[in-house]
Amino acid sequence: MSNISCLLTVVLFACSILAHGKVYYVAPNGSDGNAGTSSAPFLTVQRAHTAVAAGDTVYIRGGIYRMQESQIFEKTTGSTPFAYVTKLTKSGTAGKRINYWAYPGERPVFDFSDVKPAGHRINAFEVTGSWIHIKGLEVVGVQVTVTTGNTQSICFSQTGAGGNNIYEELSMHDGMAIGFYLTRGANVLVLNCDAYNNWDNVSADKKGGNVDGFGAHPNNASYTGIVFRGCRAWFNSDDGFDIISSYAAITVEDCWAFYNGYSNDFEALANGIGFKMGGFGTSTSPSVPAVIPRHTIRHNLSVGNKSSGFYANHHLGGNHWYNNTAYYNWPNFNMLNRRADYQADVPGYDHVLRNNVSYLTRSDREHHLITDIDLEKSTVDHNSFLNPAITLTAADFVSLDMTLLTLPRQPNGALPDTDFMRPTPGSDLIDTGVEVGLPFSGAKPDLGYKEGQTVLSLKPATSQVSAVYLYPVPAGDELSINIPARAAKAVTISIYDLQGRKVRSQQIEITDALLIRLCHLSDGLYFLEACYTGTNELITRSKFLKRQ
Repeated sequence: MSNISCLLTVVLFACSILAHGKVYYVAPNGSDGNAGTSSAPFLTVQRAHTAVAAGDTVYIRGGIYRMQESQIFEKTTGSTPFAYVTKLTKSGTAGKRINYWAYPGERPVFDFSDVKPAGHRINAFEVTGSWIHIKGLEVVGVQVTVTTGNTQSICFSQTGAGGNNIYEELSMHDGMAIGFYLTRGANVLVLNCDAYNNWDNVSADKKGGNVDGFGAHPNNASYTGIVFRGCRAWFNSDDGFDIISSYAAITVEDCWAFYNGYSNDFEALANGIGFKMGGFGTSTSPSVPAVIPRHTIRHNLSVGNKSSGFYANHHLGGNHWYNNTAYYNWPNFNMLNRRADYQADVPGYDHVLRNNVSYLTRSDREHHLITDIDLEKSTVDHNSFLNPAITLTAADFVSLDMTLLTLPRQPNGALPDTDFMRPTPGSDLIDTGVEVGLPFSGAKPDLGYKEGQTVLSLKPATSQVSAVYLYPVPAGDELSINIPARAAKAVTISIYDLQGRKVRSQQIEITDALLIRLCHLSDGLYFLEACYTGTNELITRSKFLKRQ
């Protein structure tokens, strides 16, 4: 992107925000005695927090913020005392979020290496407010000071009842803390975030048994609408994604977990599960909700974790597992459930597994492709495993190069677009799946987390990928879609909210301009999918902001 384009983007963003609220600035060379303007910025996010109201935006300039113990906002007492360094308690409203955003094109890094309050669990950023959007921040070096038992410090935590929050493009790494952790709040989106190289080597057995990349444990059945999308977790000492003891259904989609349970030099550490999806422990009298939630796990990738790639974790019911890929875990899929009377573990029941791929495990035993599944009490079909018509070899995949998994994200924050485990033309994985309500290219869905054909954009006759443009930015009552290489076919436009619910669908004929009306939608962030009508060939999957 040219400097002029970057400047234009910043100006348009600023103009849009200024029309709806005030703008404040935080910078490493700022002072909390300043006015918070661009020329006289604050030093801390906590100081900016005291100034904001619904609809306001805090721009956080790039650079290193070396956090100090003197900046701790609040310390608690009791059996598990916490030290909250930055605590965001104020709330926005629907259509008027409070935004804490990295300044466009810059990367603010918050270093907590020097924050070591004795005997306290450290929460770098604690959120209790609602309608908050945190974007583009990097947190490193969060410490652990409690040595008895498996303790936990946290980079970003939501333990208050606030809801409708977005955590986007956050990077949490090279510390002793959990990346993201939630126990309360509904309608929360964790989008395009990374958690890696986190290991508590101080407390208990020094294996880091509580340090997951991402954890969500909502303790009330009303805390629905929690979604993890486009996130990566690797080299975390415990698990990649952990949703044990969740009272509400959670969706995990388009996420990657790899090398969890290891240090970055592959020293074996704690559990090391890629996706730990459910369960309430192994107690014979657990605390459970009246209705056991069914979690949805789709389009995810789990590679080279110390233990299970995808794990039902003694769950008391089934989950939906669609279009996931597991490679070189031990085992790849483990559907172990707990008996309904809580008294014993049993093979998994009531699960639905479709369009999944399981290729090679570290044990190299075929029965480790999937374990602990009751086939008579579950729906298991159209997968690469337990299917005599499918034989997989390395030739079925464009690449098995694991180094592709740590490539930088795309400019829009999306996961890197790689050929890792993409099915090759002619593979048994192509057009072998069954429709489960997800976009696909070709005659039928392919198996696994990635389609054999690129489905994010069109490829015109030059083979140069053609961009799809959405305008205006932000959108008002109408949104135009420009597809330079549009084929002579009708197009179906579908719009989804942050909870994945379809809120608008419209078929546009060949002769009509691609224009969709948004007047019935509330202000906020939405996702758009454009497909050719009748073929389900995906043209683009994009996001846009709707704001009056």
